[in-house]
Amino acid sequence: MRLAVFFSGGGSTLQNLIDHIDQGTLPAQIDWTLSSRTGVGGIEKSRKAGIPCLVLPRKEFPGHGEFSLAVNLHLSQHPVDLIVLAGFMSLYFFPEEYRGRVINIHPALIPAFCGQGMYGHHVHEAVIDAGVKVTGATVHFADLEYDHGPIILQRCIPVLDDDTPQSIAEKVQALERELYPEAIGLIARGRLRIDGHRTRILPEPEAEDRAGLNPDA
Repeated sequence: MRLAVFFSGGGSTLQNLIDHIDQGTLPAQIDWTLSSRTGVGGIEKSRKAGIPCLVLPRKEFPGHGEFSLAVNLHLSQHPVDLIVLAGFMSLYFFPEEYRGRVINIHPALIPAFCGQGMYGHHVHEAVIDAGVKVTGATVHFADLEYDHGPIILQRCIPVLDDDTPQSIAEKVQALERELYPEAIGLIARGRLRIDGHRTRILPEPEAEDRAGLNPDA
C-alpha cells in the first residue's frame, strides 16, 4: 500500500511508521510526505529516510481552500492509496475520489476533547480539567471537519489522581505508536469496511478488497 504522510511538526508519527515499515511489520511504503510548515523536524526525518518531502507553508495561502488546491495538484501528479495525517494542523479538503482514503489520529477518545484548537497539550489539559477517569487515542477516517469521521480503532488508559498533562501525553503517545500502524495494516490487508458512520473490522477470510474500503456501503 502506497502512502503519503502529512505533518506539521517534529514528525514522530512519521518516524514511527518508517520504523515499522523498515522492520517489516507494516505492509506499506511511503511515497512522499507533506509539511505545512517550514523548518520542522519531520522534514529532516523524511529526507533522511530518502522520502521526497513537499513543503507547502499553510500561512502563505489565504485560506484552507487555496491550500488544499495546491496539495491536491501535487496529489493528482503523485497519487497514493492512502493519505495519513500525522500531526497535520491544517484543515484539508481532499478530492472526492479520496473519500475513505484519508485517516487521522487524535490523542483523545473522539467525540470527546476534539475539534478545532484541540491538539497536543491542549487536549491533555482539558482532560485533567474535566476530571474524566479515562482518556486515550483514536484513529479515524477523516472527512472535511476537524477530528471527525468513522472511527477505526480506539484504546483507552486510566487517568490517575497524580496524572499531569505531560504524563498523560506520554502514555497516549505510547498508544498512538501502536494504534496507527495497526490501523494502516488493517486497511492494507483489506480488513476494513465503512458502513455509514461506522467502520467494521472484517475477519481475515472475509477481506476481499485490498484497498480495504467500501465508502458506498
